Amino acid sequence: MLDVGDGHQLWFEQAGEGIDALVLHGGPGSGCKPGHYDLFDLSRYRVTLFDQRGCGQSTPAAAETLEALEANTTSHLISDIEALRVHLGVDAWVLFGGSWGSTLALAYAQACPTRVRAMVLAGVATTAERDLQWLYGHIGNMFPEAYAAFCAAVPNVSTDPAATIDRIRAYHDLLCDPVYAQTAADAWCQWETGIFGGDIHALASRYSDSTFRLGFARIVTHYFANRAWLEDDQLLRNLPAIAHIPCTMIHSRFDPSCPLRAPWELAQAWPNAALQVLDGTTHSALDDEMCEAIRSATDALVI
Repeated sequence: MLDVGDGHQLWFEQAGEGIDALVLHGGPGSGCKPGHYDLFDLSRYRVTLFDQRGCGQSTPAAAETLEALEANTTSHLISDIEALRVHLGVDAWVLFGGSWGSTLALAYAQACPTRVRAMVLAGVATTAERDLQWLYGHIGNMFPEAYAAFCAAVPNVSTDPAATIDRIRAYHDLLCDPVYAQTAADAWCQWETGIFGGDIHALASRYSDSTFRLGFARIVTHYFANRAWLEDDQLLRNLPAIAHIPCTMIHSRFDPSCPLRAPWELAQAWPNAALQVLDGTTHSALDDEMCEAIRSATDALVI
């Protein structure tokens, strides 16, 4: 555990030896999994996993107290990564970021460009408002039954995708109310998993744990209601700061949660970035096809 101040203690773990690599998990609020080690050859990488503020094994936990959301912003997470780097004596990392983790990886690299050797991003997200409107609004055209249920939990908000940020804020308000919090978390997570054909009651799903659902929903709505404290398209505009850093982006063409447009735009403006497009709808870095592609990308960095 690493004390990063503000009452937060971060859980971290390492395996392997060689080039230092850091895994930035998705969500926000998903936490790391042992499977993240499979993205690297541990005979050639020393891989660090850590759970971001409020989730996983870090404390305080958002499922237990709203204090976990205090001093919990993108800027705080960037500072946490730097504190962890200094604590571990790392000069510069290879970054892996998946989904929200790709947003955080880009934000960290742009803030600390001399501390990043290379990047591999998957299921790429920039957390621009138009992407939030897609995930929590426009894609409802493809999943009308699930979208109706998702919107029904906050009936005072328009179902129009233009009201997406208002909808996220309304959910967050419910998630902070002890009377309605679990019901709101269940509805939020059913939408998150439903667009991939899943269900929160499936025993094999992490969403089957009601405590996970509550903590995850509180953190993700906290971040997205505030647009991750990023200006719209900030990460795209600030690419010149990291133009020298090599990056491989891996994205499924029909990923329902993150449109291909975001990594495609990044690749057009980033001389040292390559975009690999997979067929299908996979999003998670730990899905077989995505995991294999990521492992190939991390292997290529040390050949």
